[in-house]
Amino acid sequence: MIASVSNISLNSVTTVTATSEPDVFLVKCNITDIEGSSYDTDYCSRPNDPFGLNPTIRQWLADNPSFPIQSYVAPTPQQIRASMLPLSARQLRLGLVNLGISPSQVEASIVAMASGLDKDKTLIEWEYATAFNRTHTLIATISAHLGLSDEQVDAMWIAAINL
Repeated sequence: MIASVSNISLNSVTTVTATSEPDVFLVKCNITDIEGSSYDTDYCSRPNDPFGLNPTIRQWLADNPSFPIQSYVAPTPQQIRASMLPLSARQLRLGLVNLGISPSQVEASIVAMASGLDKDKTLIEWEYATAFNRTHTLIATISAHLGLSDEQVDAMWIAAINL
């Protein structure tokens, strides 16, 4: 055990990774919780946070200045899209309408697809799916047919989350 605070113990630190915020780190560590269970976890450590295990982690960082801190690597657009919350069918349709695209335009683009399995699957997804993930093939297919860029779909998606 490295240190203990309020019956929570920091047992070991595996990695420390910088974030996009100055002096904020993601710490992969092993802890023992107040019930005595030990496990690996990710901990976000912020400067001047006096709560929980953070003072212990900050002291550990100060005591181990040569421990390697991994550089922050910004997520790729695809990683960001994969982490976006799903939209309900209602949210997706309202988001498209707010972008100036009616449900009938979407249906017309599906009807215009070449006959076959892909068209049938796309139509079924559009008509019957109750939720849509940003990275679902339907979204890529429809946006391509409607001439929407990934950035336009991303902006619509973010706005539609709150509809």
